[in-house]
Amino acid sequence: MLWSLTSNCIKFTSADIETGKGVGSISTLTFDLDITVEPVGSANPMAPTHRVLGRSPRGKLVECGDIWKKQNNEAGADYYMLTIRDHGFNANLGKAANQDDLPCRTSSPGGPKDAA
Repeated sequence: MLWSLTSNCIKFTSADIETGKGVGSISTLTFDLDITVEPVGSANPMAPTHRVLGRSPRGKLVECGDIWKKQNNEAGADYYMLTIRDHGFNANLGKAANQDDLPCRTSSPGGPKDAA
């Protein structure tokens, strides 16, 4: 079966996520956002790698979240985490099954920050 991701996917301009810009969408049952992702370019290791921008109800581009580079404590591998602040949304960015397009990253939601 051939299908393509239309939501919860960010298409980056480069396979090197840290320097690439991106566009995509994040959808749940409670919100649906078209997003733009821009690198932050900070020398601070505690800063996010990207800021996430969405459109306000009046169409203005506003910062609504961030992408953070994290490291898996067990394997030591780097990964990226997307947050959308107003909705308490967190998701790891990775490749979907059978996905060959390296610059496209899908989000695997982790649920609201305050979920039990």
